[in-house]
Amino acid sequence: MKTTEENTVKAYAQQILSQVRQVVVGKDPILLQVLAAVLAKGHILLEDVPGVGKTTMALAFSRVLDLEYNRVQFTPDVLPSDVTGYSIPDRQTGEMRYQRGAILCNLFLADELNRATSRTQSALLEAMEEGQVTVDGISHPLPEPFIVIATQNPTGAAGTQMLPDSQMDRFTIRLSLGYPAPKDEIAMVLGRQDGNPLSRLYALMTRDALAAMQNEVAKTFIHEAVVKYIVDLITATRTSDDILRGASPRATLAVTSMAKAMARLHGRDYVVPSDVREVFPWTIAHRLLLSSKAEGQGSSAEEILSRILHETPVPKVR
Repeated sequence: MKTTEENTVKAYAQQILSQVRQVVVGKDPILLQVLAAVLAKGHILLEDVPGVGKTTMALAFSRVLDLEYNRVQFTPDVLPSDVTGYSIPDRQTGEMRYQRGAILCNLFLADELNRATSRTQSALLEAMEEGQVTVDGISHPLPEPFIVIATQNPTGAAGTQMLPDSQMDRFTIRLSLGYPAPKDEIAMVLGRQDGNPLSRLYALMTRDALAAMQNEVAKTFIHEAVVKYIVDLITATRTSDDILRGASPRATLAVTSMAKAMARLHGRDYVVPSDVREVFPWTIAHRLLLSSKAEGQGSSAEEILSRILHETPVPKVR
């Protein structure tokens, strides 16, 4: 990637999304949020029924961004060592030698994560938070960039269990692809008459270029008034009668990072309140624990967050 005025984050984003749209049809808002999370160095949780294109989307992004990709199908018999790796004795030296686990890659797809045991699920925590795994007391850094895209079946599906709160909080955003509209499903079928469109995708940048773009996004200017707006929104989740447990300080940082990425995707090097509003529900809903009163009334986290956005004063920033 050349560092010129023409080659902005927005320009590259348009090219990236144009390619991914060839294989994921009719889901432009979702793809934009996924790309924002990638630029924000975040991790993505996809909650949906099987077969709607979650794995295909992850593969498409890995090819367009030239990311080393590994996938683990999580089942109850998957062990933590399958994810993080393990040590074996070297026959020549007698010393323990580290065998890489599947997570040592740039884009790790944890498929049906909530079918694994809690012990295996927790193997991801250190990797997602600290960018490393520790095996037998020795830490091994993960390659950069590093992104986790995890899928989980809807709660109550056969063989599933809820992800622990500590793990949910480490996902930057939670998304749902949903079923395609009929016209999009027709386009999907017709687009595969010449073979799988994934085979036609090509890398638009190197991994180093993506890492440089992520660092540039992190430098995006955010005014103190906008930071206060984010904190006001987060505070509202902690004081709402409808929410038993509000968003954590980690969520505050996640909203800030996502807002910076969204600003860049819209062609700005500064954050405005509308960037915050655009990413807030996707970034916060999965972190909340609703009160029994709200659940009894059939309220969803998204509906409560919509009210919070409506009731929280929006700052006027020049």
